[in-house]
Amino acid sequence: MTDGPFLELRDVTKRFPGHVAVRNLSLAVPRGQLLALLGPSGSGKTTTLRLLAGFERPDTGAVIVGGADVTALSPAARHIGMVFQHYALFPHLTVGENVAFGIPRGAGRGERVRELLALVDLAGFEHRRIDALSGGQQQRVALARALGPDPKLLLLDEPLSNLDPALRERTRRELRNALEAVGITTVLVTHEQDEAFALGDVIAVLRDGRLEQFGSAPDLYERPDTHFVATFVGRATVVPGVLVAADRARVAEGVEWLVRVPDAVAPGAVVRVVVRPEALRLGGDGGLPGTVRARRYLGGRALFTVETAIAALEVEAPVDAVPVGAQVRVHAVRAHAFPAEGA
Repeated sequence: MTDGPFLELRDVTKRFPGHVAVRNLSLAVPRGQLLALLGPSGSGKTTTLRLLAGFERPDTGAVIVGGADVTALSPAARHIGMVFQHYALFPHLTVGENVAFGIPRGAGRGERVRELLALVDLAGFEHRRIDALSGGQQQRVALARALGPDPKLLLLDEPLSNLDPALRERTRRELRNALEAVGITTVLVTHEQDEAFALGDVIAVLRDGRLEQFGSAPDLYERPDTHFVATFVGRATVVPGVLVAADRARVAEGVEWLVRVPDAVAPGAVVRVVVRPEALRLGGDGGLPGTVRARRYLGGRALFTVETAIAALEVEAPVDAVPVGAQVRVHAVRAHAFPAEGA
């Protein structure tokens, strides 16, 4: 690790006719870390990746890699590796020939190919055909090929989206291990929260081309800065409330919840209270009265839907906590409060 960021976006804006795809985006990532760009469709993730790769030029702002301004450089001049969503492997070439494609010719080329295939757990696959590989194996070949020229920066465009859930989980672990072994600074585009949390050292949540929040997975999940982040990251229920103190909101007559509140919100304000299933409890005195309408099995736990006067709340609890149809009381141990829409 070196002091200071290795990758920077400085106040970058990219416009297309009738649309601003990226708005005044600034990010800084230390050497060797993986940045996950997370957001819904149309949030600016892919445009940001294309700006980093050099496929697009920003209208304003700068792209800095390793202390050098690469904003005006072509993709080839940036020394960046990229794994595309559909891998873009050459079907007429063998695994080894695909990996060797970007490696300069020379006496050490074959050894470099073998090293890279061993890195991605495909040792001995040099002569295999691409169409004889599984989706996860093809993804690893694409990664080895991207790492072949020893790039300064690696870009991953939703590389696991074509895999089934079980294979995606295993490939995710293998990808993380390979990237940690190489120590390369990496940017991943994904709309999957689990993927961003599993792979990202830092995560940038984007919305409509703007940065909503930048931080670690615990930062985003436990300390969301905005209502959008609180509801986009993880499961949550939103209920109306009124802030009655710096850390408490009234959600029903006689029912107050402990909340984390942005600094700008003062007592008396109408708020949207965001609460996660694991922060709710069933039973005890007081609390919101409700009826259990459904139970969804999660393994060792279950997700109960409790209908109350203010909302249908999702509560995570032991599988045998209560039967469907039971009358219960719901308590919140923590929640987040944000200004009401338009406030």
